Amino acid sequence: MTAEDAYLTLPTSIRLHYLDWGGSGRPLILLHGLASSCRIWDFTAPLLAQHFRTLALDQRGHGLSDTPGSYTFAETTGDLATLIEALSLERPVIAGHSWGAGVALQFAADYLDIPAGIALIDGGFAQRSSSQTWEQAETMMRPPEIDGTPVDRFVGFMKNWPDIAPIWSEQLEEMVLSNLEVRDGKVYRRLPIPDHMKIAREIWDQKPSELYPRMNCPVLMVPAMQHSNDPKRESWTQAKLHGIETAKKLLRDVRVVPMEDTIHDVPIQRPKELAAAIIDFAASIN
Repeated sequence: MTAEDAYLTLPTSIRLHYLDWGGSGRPLILLHGLASSCRIWDFTAPLLAQHFRTLALDQRGHGLSDTPGSYTFAETTGDLATLIEALSLERPVIAGHSWGAGVALQFAADYLDIPAGIALIDGGFAQRSSSQTWEQAETMMRPPEIDGTPVDRFVGFMKNWPDIAPIWSEQLEEMVLSNLEVRDGKVYRRLPIPDHMKIAREIWDQKPSELYPRMNCPVLMVPAMQHSNDPKRESWTQAKLHGIETAKKLLRDVRVVPMEDTIHDVPIQRPKELAAAIIDFAASIN
């Protein structure tokens, strides 16, 4: 199954790109994470399109969408609301990965009557400001300087990354490079680092525990669980577990499907398991 490129121009003149995977039934919108693109869903979306009308959006500043320089949750959820209205998508399920999960969460809290349910894929449930200062988060979330790196060197590094090496393929290489601009044999960020950090601050500022009581749709949480002897990595795993326990207390309808021994990029490493979890979740929604 292949997807078709499509574009939507917002009233603000910002043009958004999305992949239309086709399918029929309940609409399903897939949101990627920070410094990623809609292509992260390439392994998972074809499985989902067998059950849903499936779209994968390039959020503002990412992939083939415009880079407007402003990325508040009010703006990203507004983009999503405009897309849903323009395409007449009734009661969609919204699945977000990482930052995209935060967008889905904010959307469910601010647009109560639109989503039938949301799926939060390793994001949207850890309250960063409760476990680290902004200065700590800023250091952790700042991406490396890669602009001007020869594409062969960049690909060589990525394909040898321990968690990625076992699943590396030509398709995955294409997916990874879609996050970047390739010019004259070198890679450049589509999203400039200052803009990246604007979104990082939005993520740090978001307080899921304050959003949960406002929501009325079912929620699926899919944490990537990877315990580690590294104190920093383990503390982040514990922060996610704490966030999930908080969600269980405050949300009306929540289910948790952990992905054990899984990296953050769940749609890449566990596409079949992730698709099964989303399909099962959506089937339970009236």
